[in-house]
Amino acid sequence: MRKTLIAERLKMGRVGLGCMTMSGGYAPENRDDAESVRVIHRAIELGITLFDTADVYGPFSNERLLGQALKGRRDSAVIATKCGLVAGPDGMLSRNGRPEHIRTACEGSLRRLQTDVIDLYQLHRVDPAVPLEETWGAMAELVTEGKVRALGISHATVDELSAVHAIFPMAAVQYELSIWAADNRADVLPWCRENDVDYVAFSPLGRGYLSGNVAGGLGAEDSRSRDPRFTADAMAANEIIVKGVRSVADRLGATPAQVAIAWTLAQDERVVALPGTRRLRWLQEDFAALNLRLSREDLRELDALPATTGRMNWDRWRMTGDSPAGDR
Repeated sequence: MRKTLIAERLKMGRVGLGCMTMSGGYAPENRDDAESVRVIHRAIELGITLFDTADVYGPFSNERLLGQALKGRRDSAVIATKCGLVAGPDGMLSRNGRPEHIRTACEGSLRRLQTDVIDLYQLHRVDPAVPLEETWGAMAELVTEGKVRALGISHATVDELSAVHAIFPMAAVQYELSIWAADNRADVLPWCRENDVDYVAFSPLGRGYLSGNVAGGLGAEDSRSRDPRFTADAMAANEIIVKGVRSVADRLGATPAQVAIAWTLAQDERVVALPGTRRLRWLQEDFAALNLRLSREDLRELDALPATTGRMNWDRWRMTGDSPAGDR
């Protein structure tokens, strides 16, 4: 059985939907479960099939929301969820890659998602306290038992990717990839090409910043307020990036968000863009990026934009309620 999702590309689509912000993260006071369900239903109507969540989002409430929304529509969806991160009562994240936790986490996700099988089960973070082969071996057992169809991993090093891929083939990796977060093009993307693995790119809109719709003064409960790229000074310095994206968008008769997603998709045929939204308006705008083709000149212009001010340190992230993955 083929483990990689590349053969399923038409089914999975090249633009998915990140569901995390539906349960908080960005302006959690604006959470609207009913609207989020409508977004998921509309996504299916548009042809979006990949829906990405995690047990730690909420925690747990995001999987429940997605499970509710997919009632009667399960056959139209590729469900991707994650394990390996645990949110404590103080909001601090810890990693847990113990085999017994992986199995318990999977059972919980299956129950909340109201499904018999998870299409793509991803290790959210590598636990340095547990041998990686033990964690991955436990995940592989879930595939052989029919509880999971394919495996993925997020934020692993290339050496770690090679190690687990040799134990049991992975279908996809997941990292941030956007015009203002392009570091992984140098090593992870070539690795994916060599090993026939998909690259799921979350936050292609730079957590909404590249769309030009994010102003200053983020609330304390907004996860972006703890991202170094969203300090007042950094946002002022990074405005030149937004202006550059807008310039290309104006020339093409597109929106900045569509240009940002199109840039992400243009990096490699294996890339699946995963913008996150909880609003119908943004969903339809994001999906339309599939019809936008950037020329070589467009791509050169975008690649020539200045480096981003502020750097995200994922290993030191302190989460309050939700992980920072997502966009608008």
